[in-house]
Amino acid sequence: MSAATIPPSRDEILALVRDQLAEILEVEPTSIAEDATFTQLGADSLALIELVEAIEENLTARVGDFRIDDEDLEGLESVRSAVDYVTAKLSPA
Repeated sequence: MSAATIPPSRDEILALVRDQLAEILEVEPTSIAEDATFTQLGADSLALIELVEAIEENLTARVGDFRIDDEDLEGLESVRSAVDYVTAKLSPA
């Protein structure tokens, strides 16, 4: 991430996760609560892989190379945990 690149805010990341998940699950973004688990939303492992790929593609276009580590996927069980993970990963060390 270059110094000139401003990472998206937590609200922007939440909107991104909601929008991408809504597209994958074919539901309205407003129907996706931040505290909902992916299981409650009916997202299977394929849907989660699609979500991760969409987030990576979107953020790479915005801030440069962005990847969600495979070993971190287990911990992403809800919309909130995904947003928190991405927010933390984009925050300066």
